[in-house]
Amino acid sequence: MAKTAAALHILVKHKELGEDIIKQLNKGVKFDVLAKKHSSCPSGKKGGSLGEFKRGQMVPQFDKVCFSGELITPHLVKTKFGWHVIKVLYRT
Repeated sequence: MAKTAAALHILVKHKELGEDIIKQLNKGVKFDVLAKKHSSCPSGKKGGSLGEFKRGQMVPQFDKVCFSGELITPHLVKTKFGWHVIKVLYRT
């Protein structure tokens, strides 16, 4: 069982924008470009990078995707902060 993960994310207020961002990612638009343009999280300025973090460090819904979701595939998750487009890079 992985103890750490690394991910990119884009935080938006509306589900529809999150869905549109995933469509753009699937068409080949780079994650960092979309993060800088759309994310309301300070990590957006860094292309959405959250770096490496430990299991349980993020809110439960976010943590679940990061430690059980498919790698590299964008996921859309709702938390108390808004809608997150998450791309899990790796787990260790």
